[in-house]
Amino acid sequence: MAKGYWVGCYREIKDPDALAEYAKSAGPAILAGGGRFLARGGRVQAFDAGIGERTVVVEFPSFEQALAAYRSAAYQAAAAKLEGAVERDFRVVEGIE
Repeated sequence: MAKGYWVGCYREIKDPDALAEYAKSAGPAILAGGGRFLARGGRVQAFDAGIGERTVVVEFPSFEQALAAYRSAAYQAAAAKLEGAVERDFRVVEGIE
């Protein structure tokens, strides 16, 4: 079964404090959903049309589990804290293996 991945690229961070509050509750929600952080706010070198802002990559055992974790009440409560605080490009991607 192919793994699932969350890929979030923050185009703009308007309120770093709100992002920090989001991270406090999003991390436990992601881990409870079976996620494992592969990249979380480290160095970024952007190319082409990319923006060199904060990038997060989370691996899940399956695409379906990645979707379920995103849709979970715990994660949605955390994500609500980002309202108006950031602009991000977020997607759930199916792996090839």
